[in-house]
Amino acid sequence: MRRRQALIVGISLLAPTLIAMTPNLSAAAAAAPQELRSTLPSAHLVGSGPMRFFGLRVYEARLWAMPDFEPKEYARQPFALELIYDRKLEGEAIAERSVAEMRRVGSFSEQQARQWLLLMKKAFPDVLAQDRLLGVTDGTGDVRFFHNGRETARIQDAEYARLFFGIWLSEQTSAPGLRTALLGKR
Repeated sequence: MRRRQALIVGISLLAPTLIAMTPNLSAAAAAAPQELRSTLPSAHLVGSGPMRFFGLRVYEARLWAMPDFEPKEYARQPFALELIYDRKLEGEAIAERSVAEMRRVGSFSEQQARQWLLLMKKAFPDVLAQDRLLGVTDGTGDVRFFHNGRETARIQDAEYARLFFGIWLSEQTSAPGLRTALLGKR
């Protein structure tokens, strides 16, 4: 079962041609999550899109940022990435796939990989349909993770923040169509 979930997570992150985009939600159509309202009260919805695997939705991703958000400088700005899951996945599989995807964005040591994997196993519990994972960064390397509104982990590491959020926002992403939708450029 864990291998199947890891495969679903892996292929969904690696197969941009399988992503079927839906229209971006307008700022009025989606309210900012409560935990975001207290940390980034001026954030608005920039864009959103689903991640699909062979036509099945895995999650809906939403980018919340300040009005002057610059995509090329994402690592130096405060924002949040929200994932609303459509199916059950193991947190450990999500964490392992995240490390693999971070390697697409940039290189890092095996020691960093082990440290970050431990952090993400804590940050990402098993998820069910409609569970929300939210990652918030302040633009200086402070990252907080929330599961359904409850904080699960925190790290102060600018390189981690750049690589982790780069899974979706860097030009090296394995899902350029989703990146385009998140940036509201669809």
